[in-house]
Amino acid sequence: MVTLVSPTQTIAALAQMTAQRLGIKKYDLGGAKIDEVSVQVQQGEPKQVKASQRSGITVRVWNERGQMGVTSTTDLDERGLELALGMARDASQFGVEENIPDFSPEATAPLHPLEPVPTTLAPANLLLETLIRAETALLESHPAIASVPYNGLSQRQVEHFYLNSEGANRHQADTSTTIYLYSKTDQAGRKPRSAGAFRLSHGLDTLDIEGCIQETARKTASHLDYQPIISKPYPVVFSPEAILSLISAFSNLFNAQSILDRQSLSNLDSLHQAIASPLLNLYDDALHPQNLGAPQFDGEGTPTRRVPLIEKGVLTGLLHSAGTAKRMATSPTGHANLGAKVTVGAHFYDLLPGTEADPAYDRHRGDGIVWIDDLHALHAGVKALQGSFSLPFDGWLLRNGEKISIESATVAGDIRTLLQTIEYLEPTAEFSRYGMAPHVWVAPLAITGDRDA
Repeated sequence: MVTLVSPTQTIAALAQMTAQRLGIKKYDLGGAKIDEVSVQVQQGEPKQVKASQRSGITVRVWNERGQMGVTSTTDLDERGLELALGMARDASQFGVEENIPDFSPEATAPLHPLEPVPTTLAPANLLLETLIRAETALLESHPAIASVPYNGLSQRQVEHFYLNSEGANRHQADTSTTIYLYSKTDQAGRKPRSAGAFRLSHGLDTLDIEGCIQETARKTASHLDYQPIISKPYPVVFSPEAILSLISAFSNLFNAQSILDRQSLSNLDSLHQAIASPLLNLYDDALHPQNLGAPQFDGEGTPTRRVPLIEKGVLTGLLHSAGTAKRMATSPTGHANLGAKVTVGAHFYDLLPGTEADPAYDRHRGDGIVWIDDLHALHAGVKALQGSFSLPFDGWLLRNGEKISIESATVAGDIRTLLQTIEYLEPTAEFSRYGMAPHVWVAPLAITGDRDA
């Protein structure tokens, strides 16, 4: 079995030898090998300990007529590559004859150098001990916290690679460590309330476990004294996590493949048109310093980079693969995902904060404002091709700066209207799982609660 622990010269040589034997002149392959250890606990005892090792590659072959066939395999030895290349060659006879995918013109371009990261996984017993201590500390942090039903600590080592018959040979390894804690309360005569937090780091020794405990406890306590909210429009301030999760749900706005497939709110004429408030500047930056495991290249071997999407409210850029870039007469941006069909996806959003503080938009003094901390059910409550959304959320109603937890409510609106009615961006950006962003204030949105006006 050929492993990917070392750079991909071995696989490249094996693929070249096998392709020559099969009479294949043009091919590429890309994939990953993942080693992962994860643990969960319950009331101080191990609940689940899981270790896994998996790998997979996508193989593409072009025949003498230029048609392409695709297959995938989890076997990276000589026999596995021979079967995959042969199947892709046979499948190419049925390949499309228009807009045929091709190698990225940047598959051999220099990559942006990154600092080396540790690639050693901690043993499962150390992860268990660490998570049990974190659960205990969280349970002791507040008398109302009765359990931590959802929790986990995991380490993952991922090695990506891409190579093709024209000499491209990419390889990158990275290790990430993740902890998440989600608490639940138990108070007589009150509904259970929950809150959670997570932290990421390359290694266990640098993971901010204490910060995760404190954030979970603080959020949980802030939701204990909940109240119903009257249904009506409210000015809204979105947390960084909430605003970026909503933007991500409507990423077809700047996805070139979605535009070409006519599955987007944008079209070929939308580029360089104003689609948002002039306050909004949004980038996709795979190499952002806060992006743990920043990919140096995409599924086609194209180097990743910082891509402007919206600048001063104007749609200035799109996310491209090699194929979409060719069809739209531009350059690939490093956002391709290799598969049966090449897809396009974002890496790490960077929504720039405002330049200065404005006392009129102070969350600690706000009155009659809904602060949305976390949106739920985006898979069900978003109509991506219509632009509309109706989503339950966790958050607070601000009354003279005091945070009143909202018992239950949904927020509804249209993403295009929301982007155009952004009123204020706070001057500090914060990390979220989707990227970096500040708190974002928008014009009133429809909030539906448990009480009628």
